[in-house]
Amino acid sequence: MNDIDSTPLPQGDLALQTVAMPRDTNANGDIFGGWLLSQMDLAGGIAAGDVAEGRVATVAIDGMAFLTPVHVGAVVRCYTDVLEIGRSSIRIMVEVWIDSKHDGEPIKVTEGEFVFVAIDENGRTRAVPENGG
Repeated sequence: MNDIDSTPLPQGDLALQTVAMPRDTNANGDIFGGWLLSQMDLAGGIAAGDVAEGRVATVAIDGMAFLTPVHVGAVVRCYTDVLEIGRSSIRIMVEVWIDSKHDGEPIKVTEGEFVFVAIDENGRTRAVPENGG
């Protein structure tokens, strides 16, 4: 990823908040990157579903970079910011933040750009409503 945004505060809306649990760790005791990615996908899907006013599917993830490990017990917060709404697609930036174990200061863990497509009940692409969310 070229220039990951390292601003000191989250950008966008809080879409998902969860606790990192021991079952989600790797052999070093840090949270799996894949678990974190799945939380980001859930958060982005919530935001995209609101915009699409219905079912969406993830079609692309771009620009992931992990800045710091996530410890067990960390409250993981995913913030979403809608970047672009196309005819059937929605591009969303998802940022992940935790609080420092030492001083409680917010720490940015990662960010990534997710692209979702609106789909109908048959799983076919459909248009995003014009007033989108």
